[in-house]
Amino acid sequence: MLHHQPGLPSVADMSRLNPGDPAPPFTLTAADESEVWLSDFAGRTVVVYFYPAAMTPGCTTEACDFRDSLASLAAHDVAVLGISPDKPAKLAKFIERDALTFPLLSDPDREVMTAYGAWGEKTMYGKKVTGVIRSTFIVDGDGTIREAMYNVRAKGHVARVRGLLGIE
Repeated sequence: MLHHQPGLPSVADMSRLNPGDPAPPFTLTAADESEVWLSDFAGRTVVVYFYPAAMTPGCTTEACDFRDSLASLAAHDVAVLGISPDKPAKLAKFIERDALTFPLLSDPDREVMTAYGAWGEKTMYGKKVTGVIRSTFIVDGDGTIREAMYNVRAKGHVARVRGLLGIE
């Protein structure tokens, strides 16, 4: 669920976020059915990434790369949140199958994806379709977008994120 704040554009007005923009606050259900609020991570840097579907090849590559980098990210007080339209039960299977060690969140109504500009028209196999735009955001501890990356490729993306964070 998106929490609209006065002074922020409504979901309908938002398209893409840019560095310096406030990160749209949210509360989503995790794979374990708990609620996760972006504000739970206040004071920490958070990597929020949006992916199309759990257990698909590209999404598995990206999730496993984040898993494999989690210790070094955590050592720099960086948290990771993965968000897809999948239901919590499917996310739980994904976590179990691939031993994922960070929260995966369910956005079935795509409200949060829309607020972040991670839902919309994209080109897939030469055709225009509406769907999840693989996107990653680095949110600073004060809730400001530091980096906004759209249409990212799964392979090698986590290394790019680590570089932007100054983590070897």
